[in-house]
Amino acid sequence: MRAVGIILLLVVLATVVATFARRWRIPAPSLLVLAGLAVALIPGTPTLHIPPQAIALVVLPPLLYASAEELSLRDLRLVWRPVTILAFGLVFASAAAVSFAAAAVTGLPPAMAFVLGAVLASTDPVAVTALGRRLALPGRVQVLVQAESLFNDATSLVLFKVAVGIAVAVGGSASLPAAGGEFLLLGGGGTLIGAAVAGLVGLLRRRTTDPVLGSVIALVTPYAAYVLAESAHTSGITSVVVAGVLLGRGGHRPSDARIRLQVQAVYGVLVFLLESVIFSIVGLELPTLVRDLPNGAAWWPVQALALAAVLLAVRVVWTLPLTRAVKPSRGRPSWRMAVVVTWAGTRGVMPLAAALSIPLTTNNSGVLAGRPLVLVLTTAVVVLTLVGQGLTLAPVVARSGLALEPEHTAREEDGASDALNLVALDHVERLAGLETHPEPAIDRVRRALAARLDRSTDGPETPTVDAAYRGLRHEVIAVQSTELRRLYDENLISDTTRRRLQHDLDRQEAALGDQ
Repeated sequence: MRAVGIILLLVVLATVVATFARRWRIPAPSLLVLAGLAVALIPGTPTLHIPPQAIALVVLPPLLYASAEELSLRDLRLVWRPVTILAFGLVFASAAAVSFAAAAVTGLPPAMAFVLGAVLASTDPVAVTALGRRLALPGRVQVLVQAESLFNDATSLVLFKVAVGIAVAVGGSASLPAAGGEFLLLGGGGTLIGAAVAGLVGLLRRRTTDPVLGSVIALVTPYAAYVLAESAHTSGITSVVVAGVLLGRGGHRPSDARIRLQVQAVYGVLVFLLESVIFSIVGLELPTLVRDLPNGAAWWPVQALALAAVLLAVRVVWTLPLTRAVKPSRGRPSWRMAVVVTWAGTRGVMPLAAALSIPLTTNNSGVLAGRPLVLVLTTAVVVLTLVGQGLTLAPVVARSGLALEPEHTAREEDGASDALNLVALDHVERLAGLETHPEPAIDRVRRALAARLDRSTDGPETPTVDAAYRGLRHEVIAVQSTELRRLYDENLISDTTRRRLQHDLDRQEAALGDQ
């Protein structure tokens, strides 16, 4: 009951923190970590131990699923090569660099240094999505950072399991063929199960018209993908990500506007609550873990800073050559883009959950040396990146010159909106010539579209809207949705603009009610 009370308190605290974060225009995760740290330092605050299984099963699936659904497949196709290199090569390079650095500066046994390197090798998709949600990055850059963090989990998970196996074995060694087989099982099996779940959910969505049932399906999907994959001894994280990416495609989304709006609202609340609790817990855990450190580990803050610096240096070296594939600059790599991509690669919930799952003992029931220090260093690096990089990410993006100006986004959205309304007016005029609809209904729709083109408002729909008018408006909105997909498929608008305008069309359609 005490743990439940603390979590409820964190939710209330997170609501206050999120309000100030929005007002100050800084990422909420950074403030949430600081808030959790402040609460933990208050004398008398009870110790909170969250089982890693609870984080992996309850918290991560919906957060990863929501991040994956936001991924733009169109932009992903343009940057799949650098994403692949980062999701695999950078993970191995980061793990190796951190392992050598940890063995040199912390005195950890080589096996535990390898465990620490594997834990810190990957960025966190939950943190990356939360931090980048309010930044006006170009589509390719945002997708590069988000997709890399989503797809590197299979690699880091295999490295972590291999590293833990070496650490707990007495005189054990790693088998490269076994590691390769484990990678194929985890990544490949998770991919197949995630694709199967996406296909089944897609069929259910096309046959669902009830918003409540549609919301239930959306909530159950990530948990089903995770549990099925883990039960088959594959990667549940990979399964959730694959299912989310595939279901985020336009053809697999709910066909009913009311369902889309309700699912967005439900997931908005769920993501806020889970992010609030989990990022607060990151700050709350650090003082407790520090108190459990053995004597002689007083240099952990300096060691954490050194490891964070190593991670940043390795990331810059790897991202610099890849910037040419994202935004060519006269054949030369872009330092500014490399810095932005590096600074956006924060650590978060995933490394913390992995570190907490490290066994307490070896295979012969001996104490696993170095585990407390690994936990503290992991949590400290997570806090450093979430706070240090999170609070300074917006200024770094602004100074890089990569951020899209608000005027640019507004012009693109207004231009796309005008294109949709013009297509709708053309369709209405053709219908008027065919005389298939009553003239009063056509005239009313015509005036409403003209008002939108004039940037005025056509007012709320009245309860007495006649059937002909509602039918015509539904038809017009369908035409606009088709035009919106065309603009997006032909790279004339960004994914952000497409989502905003589709949300506006959904609101119009939901206000009309059933035909």
